[in-house]
Amino acid sequence: MRISERVDNAVRAMVELASGELATRPGGVVKADAIAQRQNISLKYLLDITRDLKRAELVRSKRGPDGGFSLSRPAADISLADVFRAVDGPLADVHDESLRDLTYPAPADALPQVWMAIRGGLRRVLEGVSLADLVSGELPDEVAELAGEYQFDTAARHQR
Repeated sequence: MRISERVDNAVRAMVELASGELATRPGGVVKADAIAQRQNISLKYLLDITRDLKRAELVRSKRGPDGGFSLSRPAADISLADVFRAVDGPLADVHDESLRDLTYPAPADALPQVWMAIRGGLRRVLEGVSLADLVSGELPDEVAELAGEYQFDTAARHQR
């Protein structure tokens, strides 16, 4: 699976908004240029991403000199999966086919189950982590364990 630059930037922007929301009053706005500067994202690209986030009703915008962006609901209620889907579509897409209807002839007939497992694993992680989790730095135990396993396995592979 590939996490696009667009998704990465969108999540980082949303975490900035969540941080602003948690640090100040709920509903407070954060200026786009502040997000762009803090996260080293082109302002034009960020504004393009925020259009998708607004369309998905994850952010609100306020115009004017006191304007900016804010989350449309509490950070704890917005998962990484919500952000991912808003800017990139389905979590794991197999050439635009529904996994329920996907079939292959033998010997590849078990492959759709692998794709389902991948999508299920992605959902478990991305739907289980909220913007508030990222802001607090306290990830769900299952996610922290998976990250730890990955780090251990990667280190072991590189020491061979």
